[in-house]
Amino acid sequence: MSGDLYRVFTAAARRHPDAVAVELPHLKITYGELLRAAEAVAALLRDRYGPAERIGLFASRGLVACAGYLAGLRLGAAVVPLNPGHPASRTAAIRAAAGVDVVVADAAASRPVGRDADGNGAGGPPGGGAVLALTEDDVRAAAPGGAAPPYRGGPDRVAYVLFTSGTTGRPKGIPIRHRNVLPFVAHNAARFEIGPGCRMSHTFDLTFDLSIFDLFVTWSGGATLVVPDRAELFSPADYVSRRGLTHWFSVPSAISVAAAFGRLPAGPGTTLRHSLFCGEQLTLDQAAAWHAAAPESAIHNLYGPTELTVACAEYRLPRDPARWPRTSNGTVPIGRLYPGMAYRIDAETGELCVRGPQRFDGYLDPRDDAGRFTGGYYRTGDRVAVEDGELVHLGRLDDQLKIRGFRVEPGEVEAALRRLPQVREAVVVAVARDGVRDLAACYTGRETPRPELVRALRATLPAHLVPRWFLHRETLPRNANGKVDRGALRRLAEAEVTDVTSA
Repeated sequence: MSGDLYRVFTAAARRHPDAVAVELPHLKITYGELLRAAEAVAALLRDRYGPAERIGLFASRGLVACAGYLAGLRLGAAVVPLNPGHPASRTAAIRAAAGVDVVVADAAASRPVGRDADGNGAGGPPGGGAVLALTEDDVRAAAPGGAAPPYRGGPDRVAYVLFTSGTTGRPKGIPIRHRNVLPFVAHNAARFEIGPGCRMSHTFDLTFDLSIFDLFVTWSGGATLVVPDRAELFSPADYVSRRGLTHWFSVPSAISVAAAFGRLPAGPGTTLRHSLFCGEQLTLDQAAAWHAAAPESAIHNLYGPTELTVACAEYRLPRDPARWPRTSNGTVPIGRLYPGMAYRIDAETGELCVRGPQRFDGYLDPRDDAGRFTGGYYRTGDRVAVEDGELVHLGRLDDQLKIRGFRVEPGEVEAALRRLPQVREAVVVAVARDGVRDLAACYTGRETPRPELVRALRATLPAHLVPRWFLHRETLPRNANGKVDRGALRRLAEAEVTDVTSA
């Protein structure tokens, strides 16, 4: 596989023009139709706004998102996904940091809903500047006009820029080039036998790098991206059975949430052939629950930080649970690295360091590169061990957390808390309940009702960064060096969250 992501899509569209590329709950779009829509949106962008290096995409799962993403790539621009559900002030900051020239917005998602702390519409296009707002009907009716824009794609251009939680209290930009992502797409399309007739889940928001698998692994093979409605998104059982999915991909915590509400797939009759999980540790108990619900589906555990382009390692559980490995921490191994990738484990810390074609070149802000590279390897910050010949993920070396697959730097949440006038000190830890990890904030200062804290934080933080629990203390426990004892706070939070109302 060579070239860039747009050429990957167009090659499939030429091979399978009448195959369904995207199936919405109410509409089916063929590869030929999606190609024409992408070309038309690209022409609109070129004609109205001129050349662009960075194109924002302010849209949720749907036709506008798909056509807008492809249109940006068609113009050789880097796509910067922006989440309509995030606070406008945060999205505006990301847009400015990425140098976004124009935003393609889903018109339905662009209507302001309320105001954030800075007076911005919390649901509208963030900041000022150029915005091309499109409806689904606009995309379907659009037709390429005039001369086609010159094609500027290529393997060395940046394909997309994603932002993750940052230790400094600001989002951290990660540019990924086409040459980084193409090996990932090619490997996974072959590994999971993606082709016409395959029906792929779409559980990830576009600001989450796992959505790259949803879109481009699907489209590389001529398969169908099956977009869920809101109810299906929270019910794997309905989503799998009603839509006849052959491939499932989600974070592992989706298993625990679905099991708690009786919404796992419906057993032997399931159409699933492959079930993939990534974004956080997959426990053997979670895998067993999924296997019981979908016994004919192979279960794969994928691993990889955004900096190593979506995923760079994988382990497939044996079909027979009696042959499943027993690891030191009860998690499914992350297995072995993809072809072309190499790793080493730091002898002192156990940190996994990885290099290869999927490794990104560096952060959007070069200051974030400090300490992240060693001898061409990217330092993941993850502790691993080799057990029975397979890599096993043991946890983090730093304070970084994974909440429902999202990378969370406690420092960013703590900084937002400390900016509130009633808070003096704040420490954020992760607490597991019913198999799902959430954030708990321990703080000093004036004791404040939970709804008031949530409202204040939602003005600047996306939902996944807002703690579920808040524990007020007169003082925070400290260790012998005078530093806040995070371990003690974690134990305190675990003991008390069952008594804390999370309404």
